[in-house]
Amino acid sequence: MIRPLRGNGARFRQMAQEVGNSDKGPLGASPLGAGKAVSDFVNGLSDEYRMLIVLKAQLYGGAWEPMLDDLRNRLAGKPYIFKLANRIKDDIERIERMQKFETEHDIDMADYVDLT
Repeated sequence: MIRPLRGNGARFRQMAQEVGNSDKGPLGASPLGAGKAVSDFVNGLSDEYRMLIVLKAQLYGGAWEPMLDDLRNRLAGKPYIFKLANRIKDDIERIERMQKFETEHDIDMADYVDLT
């Protein structure tokens, strides 16, 4: 569950619902055209993973590092930008897994998950 800092609760809940199980890739294409490894990975993502991809794209300029910094700062009791989830350690592990996959396959997961 996302808990925004200020008044955006409805927007974040809407984003969470919209993420759903979309499996569209770049320009609405199926991730199947991107190769079996990418297709299998994207199709196996839970809603928690998909939400992190949406947040990365919409709140962190498409970069994992600022998002990871926010989560780690929150764990350390330092200032942070967004309250993302109660399961911070789980989200960090999810992000690191997706970040590694993106690097290995030279892709951006946001190209394969519906961000609207």
